[in-house]
Amino acid sequence: MSSDRSASRRLVRKGGLVLVLLAGAILVYGITSRAKEHRELEQWTDEQAIPSVTLISPSSDSNARNLELPARLEAFARAPLYARASGYLKSWSADIGSQVKAGQVLGEIETPDLDQQILQAKADVASARVNAELAGTTAKRWQSMLGSDSVSRQEVDERTGDYAAKQAILQAAQANLDRIQANKGFTKLVAPFDGVVTARSTDVGALINVGSSAGLPLFVVSDTRKLRLYVNVPQNYAPAIGKGTIAKVSIPGQPGKTYQGTLVASAQSVDAASGTTLFQFMVPNAEGDLMPGGFARVSLELPVQGNSLSIPASALIVRQDGLRVATLGADNKIVLKDVTIARDLGRTIELSSGISAEDKLVDSPPDDISNGLQVKVAQP
Repeated sequence: MSSDRSASRRLVRKGGLVLVLLAGAILVYGITSRAKEHRELEQWTDEQAIPSVTLISPSSDSNARNLELPARLEAFARAPLYARASGYLKSWSADIGSQVKAGQVLGEIETPDLDQQILQAKADVASARVNAELAGTTAKRWQSMLGSDSVSRQEVDERTGDYAAKQAILQAAQANLDRIQANKGFTKLVAPFDGVVTARSTDVGALINVGSSAGLPLFVVSDTRKLRLYVNVPQNYAPAIGKGTIAKVSIPGQPGKTYQGTLVASAQSVDAASGTTLFQFMVPNAEGDLMPGGFARVSLELPVQGNSLSIPASALIVRQDGLRVATLGADNKIVLKDVTIARDLGRTIELSSGISAEDKLVDSPPDDISNGLQVKVAQP
């Protein structure tokens, strides 16, 4: 019995020892795993603390020298037609969008008051003519009587002066009649040139008062076979735009379609309010695709400057101490360089100094970027 108990005790001791060793092994493995994970976490944290940047290279490609600006289109010729005679619109024959020829009647005004003024003016002319003829006959008779001493020189001069006064009254009456008849000619509104009716602000029976405060034209005729394109170019780019400059025109609502305009004139002055110079281009519009009064987007090709390099505008750093770019130096450390802008082309910036063609620039640098900052280059 005693031997069986001793064997049982030995088995219990061995089992306890195995359990203690197993627990120790598990504890050691757990501590080792935690230490390894901690080291990996620290390493990952350190790697994440290094900012990742994308690199670009300066370019001297002439294809980037395009200046994009807003512009407006205007008709080559535009004629607002106003009334010169008061009355009522009798009829009109051309609505908006109608193609018209030079001399074509667009509308006619009925002028009852003017008609009565013509009749009155004609009567005044007839009365003045009769009075002038009678005064002339009387003056001649008294002039013939002067030789026989039947009348005095004073009386003859009075009759002669009366005849001259009656002639002047006749001329004034005739001039008044001519003026009213000329106004009568304005009762017909005619197109001054070939074009299209772009506005009509009247209708049959509308009351028309000459000199009214409204001042709206009854019709507007525009020549749209070619259009004037007006572009306000910033002062620092104006000297680069010269004879032969071509404008590539794109219109909202017509994606993928461009038109060409040729330079015809420049204002040769700078607007003090906007700091721009007005340029005028001529754009053919034989098909009528372009509409006057519309807005356009213009791309102007500028001459290439041999000593300048181009970078995206996103690579420029603007701070209180000036304009800079971030370049990649030795050991992947940042080097900030001061730069000078030659021309701002919107998406592209031309630099005249500060960098070389071999520099690697950081695109879209973070706000806190500084000299000596350790970075890593992101794969494209």
